Amino acid sequence: MNALRLLHLEDNPVDHGLLVRALRRGEIESEVVLVDTLEAFRAALAPGQPPFDAVLADFHLGGFSGLEAWDWLREAGIDLPFILVSGAIGEAAVADAMVRGVSDYVDKAQLSRLPRVLQRALELSATRRAQAEAARELAASRQRLLELTEHLQTSIDRERADIAREIHDDIGGALAAVKLDLAWLARRLTDEEALGHVRSALGMAEHALGASQRIMRNLRPAVLDQGLMPALQWLTRTFAERTGLDVVLRGRVQGTLTPRQEMVAYRTVQEALTNVLKHAQARRVTIDVSDLEDHLTIEIADDGRGASPQELGKDRSFGLLGLRERAQSVGGWLDVVTAPGQGMTLILSVPLAGAAAPNEAEEDDQ
Repeated sequence: MNALRLLHLEDNPVDHGLLVRALRRGEIESEVVLVDTLEAFRAALAPGQPPFDAVLADFHLGGFSGLEAWDWLREAGIDLPFILVSGAIGEAAVADAMVRGVSDYVDKAQLSRLPRVLQRALELSATRRAQAEAARELAASRQRLLELTEHLQTSIDRERADIAREIHDDIGGALAAVKLDLAWLARRLTDEEALGHVRSALGMAEHALGASQRIMRNLRPAVLDQGLMPALQWLTRTFAERTGLDVVLRGRVQGTLTPRQEMVAYRTVQEALTNVLKHAQARRVTIDVSDLEDHLTIEIADDGRGASPQELGKDRSFGLLGLRERAQSVGGWLDVVTAPGQGMTLILSVPLAGAAAPNEAEEDDQ
C-alpha cells in the first residue's frame, strides 16, 4: 500500500500521538495531519489543498462534535472514509453514527484495531467509487445508445419518406400512365381476344397501383399530415378490414404533438397490432388514446392468450425492445401488462411540451 495521507480531527495532542503510533505498529505507512477545530478541518479539505485518503475524528471536541464534521463533509460532496476514533460513547451514539453513514468507530482504548478498520474502510470506499464510476459509464453508454437509436430511427424514417416519394413520383406515375393507355386501347379495340388481354392488363395495372399506394402509406403515412387521430383511424380501419379482427379506437388528442412524437405513437400502434396478429390469437383489440396531465398515453389491449415472462423474453423481446427504444427517443416509456390467458396491454406514455386547443375528434368502434 502506498503512503496514506490522513486527516486527524483531534484536540488532544497526546491522543494524536497514540493514534500515529498505533498506525505505525500496524505497518500503515502514512502522513497524519492534525487539526483541532472545525474551521481548520474545512480549510484542510478546501479545493486546491493536497487530497486526503481518509478522515479520523474524535467524537467529543471543544465546542462541537465529530459528527458535525461528518455532516459538513457530506454537504460539501467530499467522498472520504470517515472513522470515529474516540473514547467510549455508548452504543446508541455509535448506532446513530452508522445510520448517518460514518464508515466505522474505534474506541481509543482499542487503537490496535485501527489499522484493520482503516484498511477495510479504504477498501469499501474504493469499491463504492468503482461502482459509482461503473454506473456513470453505464448511464453514459445507455445515453449514447439512445442517441444512436434515435439517429438510426430518424434516418430510417427519412429513407422511408424518400422511398415513398419515389414510388409516388415514378412508379405511381408510370402505372397511372399505363392504366390510361390501356383504357384508351380498350375503348378502341374490336377484337374480343385482344380486348380480353387489355382488360386483364388493365386489372393488373389497377392492382399494382393500389399496391404501390398501400406500400407508400406503410412507408410514410401521408395521413399523418392531418394529425395522429386521423392516421390511427385509417390504420385501425384498414387493419380490421384486412385481418377480420374487431378493432376499437377511442379517445382524442387535445395537445399539439411534434412530428417525431406522432411518428413514434403511430409506429407503436402499428407494431402492437402486428404483434397481436402474429402472437395473441385475439378476436378484439381496444386502443385508448388520451393526453391528460400533459402526457400522451396510448393503451393497446387485446383479449388474446397473453404471455408469460419467458414467452416475452423469447417471442417478442426484440419487437418490445424496439418499441421501448422508440418511446425513449422522445422521452417516453413503454409498459407491458400481461398474464397467460388474460390478454396483453401495451401502454405508451410520452410527455408533451404543453397543452393546446382540441384538434382531433373522438373516434369509437372502428
